Amino acid sequence: MNRTAASRRLLMVMPYSQFVRKAAEAGFEVWAIWDPSLREQAYLDEVALHAQELLLTDFGDEAGLRTLIAETVRAHGIGTVLHLGAEESMPPALAEAEALGVSPNPAAAVGALNDKAAMRALLAAQGLSPVRSRTAGTAEEAAAAVAGLPLPVVVKPARASGSRGIALIRDADDLGEWTARVTEAGLAGPYLVEEYLEGPEYSVETLSADGEHHVIGITAKQTTGAPFFVETAHIHPAPLGPEERAALHAVVIGLLDLAGYRFGPAHTEVVLTAHGPRIVESQTRLGGDRIPLLIETASDYDIEAAIFRTLAGAPVEPPAPRHTASVGFFLLPAGRLESVTGLDAIRALPFVHVLHFPFRPGDELPPTTNSATRHGYVVVDAESPAEARSRIARVRGLLRADVREAALTTTPKGALR
Repeated sequence: MNRTAASRRLLMVMPYSQFVRKAAEAGFEVWAIWDPSLREQAYLDEVALHAQELLLTDFGDEAGLRTLIAETVRAHGIGTVLHLGAEESMPPALAEAEALGVSPNPAAAVGALNDKAAMRALLAAQGLSPVRSRTAGTAEEAAAAVAGLPLPVVVKPARASGSRGIALIRDADDLGEWTARVTEAGLAGPYLVEEYLEGPEYSVETLSADGEHHVIGITAKQTTGAPFFVETAHIHPAPLGPEERAALHAVVIGLLDLAGYRFGPAHTEVVLTAHGPRIVESQTRLGGDRIPLLIETASDYDIEAAIFRTLAGAPVEPPAPRHTASVGFFLLPAGRLESVTGLDAIRALPFVHVLHFPFRPGDELPPTTNSATRHGYVVVDAESPAEARSRIARVRGLLRADVREAALTTTPKGALR
C-alpha cells in the first residue's frame, strides 16, 4: 500500500484528536470533519491543531456530509477518506468515499460488520459461528421473534453500540422492561433476537491491510450480566491456551474475509461457548473501554499509530505482550454524591497508569445501564491476570463514595461476576 506524495493527503471524518496528531506524525496532511454539537470547542481546537483544516457539519444531515466530503476531496486532491469514529455516521461517509474512489474499504464491507443483523445473516449464509437468531423491524415484531426461539434469548438494536438497548429475555416481564427501555431511549429497530451464548467473553483487535487480517491482541472481559451486560473490567492479554487462541483467531479472520474488509482496525466480540467460539458483534473501529491503552501498556504497541503507519505502506507487525494490563470500571449506586475520598491515594500507586473519576460532590450519579453511564475507571499494569485483578480490587477498596446518606465502596455487592 505504498503512497505517492500526492496521495498522502488524508480526509478523516470524526477523527479523535490523537488520530489527527498520529496521522500527521506518519507523514499525512490531514483534513478533518467534525459535528460541533458532539464535542466542546476546546476539543475541536485540539483536532484543528494538527489538521490542515477543520471542517464542521451536522452528521445527521447525510446529504450535507456527503457534499462536504466530495467538495473537500476535489478541492485538495485527497487520496484517502477514513472514518474511525462512531458507527452512526459511517454509512454516508463511506458511500461517498467509495463513489469518489478514495475509500480503502467497500462500503458494503463496513456495513456488513457494523450492522449486527447484517453480520449475523452473513455468518449464517456461510455456516460460520452458527447462532440461532431472528431479525425484527419493530419492538412488536421483536416480541414475536422472542416467542419463536427457546428462552432465554438476547435482544438488542442492530445498529447501536456501548451496550445500549441490550437485554436478556427470560420471561414476559423481561420483554416488557426491554420494550419500555428502548422506547424511552429512542433506540429504533431493526432489532436482533438471538440465542443466549454462555461462556467467557473476549474482544479481538485486528488491523487489516490489503485484505490481510492481523490479530493485534485478545482481551478478556467481565460484565454485569443480565439485564444490561455492561462491561466492568478487561484484562489484556487474555489468559488463553494455544488452541483457544487459534480458534478465536480463525473465526474472527473468517468473518473479516467474508465481509470483504480490506483496510483498518476492527473490534470483534466473541463468546467461547462449549461448542466453540461464537461471534457476538463486530465494528470497523478500535475497541473502546481503553483497550488501545491496555495493548500499549502490555506490549508497548501503539495500535492507533500503527493504523497510519500501515496506511503509509509499512507492514503490520503484531506485538508480543510483555506485561498484563487491566481496566476496571467504577459502578456506584445512583444518587447524589455527597463526598468521595481515596483519589490521591490511588494516583500515588506505582502501578496505576490512568485514573478517571469525573464527578464531584453535589453531582448526580446516573444508574449504570450502559457503557456511557459507568462512573469512571482505572488502568493498571501487572505481571499476571491474577495480580491485575488484585490491583483493581485494591483501587476499588481505596475509592470510597458517600452517595446520599450511605457510605459505599465503588462497586455494589454482586455487580461483578
